[in-house]
Parts: sequence; structure tokens; C-alpha cells
Amino acid sequence: MVFKVTSDGQGEWSVLQVAGELDLVTSPMLRQRIHDVVAEGRHDLVLDLSDVFFCDSSGVGVLIAARRLIRSCQGRLRLILPAGGAVDGSHVNRVLGALGVRRLFDVYPDLAAAVDEEPLSA
Repeated sequence: MVFKVTSDGQGEWSVLQVAGELDLVTSPMLRQRIHDVVAEGRHDLVLDLSDVFFCDSSGVGVLIAARRLIRSCQGRLRLILPAGGAVDGSHVNRVLGALGVRRLFDVYPDLAAAVDEEPLSA
């Protein structure tokens, strides 16, 4: 599968849908797309990682840097990571959990939940 980032808007939210492997080779592309969105003055961002089937430490680094960038702009960052068991759950969700950084992110199961203004209960 080819790495792909597509963008969409949902009201005040910018949505980047990411598909493929998020690794050392592809993570700079996602980093640039995030910076482009912020440079356009859009500080509420949803990263849909539902179709990311592999994520290494450089991908995690991009997510952490995105969080820091969005927070510095008083924006909001939400991740879409489908729930599921160890076999069918999101790879990115498992990687973030294993590294102990999942708690840093607001995680939602789908786009509708992510752009809803009601906070997700824990």
C-alpha cells in the first residue's frame, strides 16, 4: 500500500486521513501536511489514523510534535484510532499504548465522534 494523506474539512475541524505505513520514510510527509494546515490558520485538527497499518518511532515522533505544535497555537488535536482487540485493533493505538504516550492524546473511534463538541468520556 502506498502512503497517502488526504485532507477534508468538518466544520471548524481540519481532517487529515492517513493511510499506509507511517515510518522514517513517510513521516516527514505527514509532518509537512500538519505544518501546512497550521500555517493556513487552522488549529483544530483531526488525524484519522484508521488506515495506518504500521507506525514506528518516527511516526510517533510526528504525532507528539503535532500535539506540541497544536497546543502552542491553543488548538485541539484529536486522533481517530479504531478500538478492538489485540488482533483487530489499531496498530497505532497499540504502539502508543506500549510506549506509554497514548494518554497524551484525545482518541476517538471514528470521525463523527472526533468532530462532536462533547468531550469523550473516559
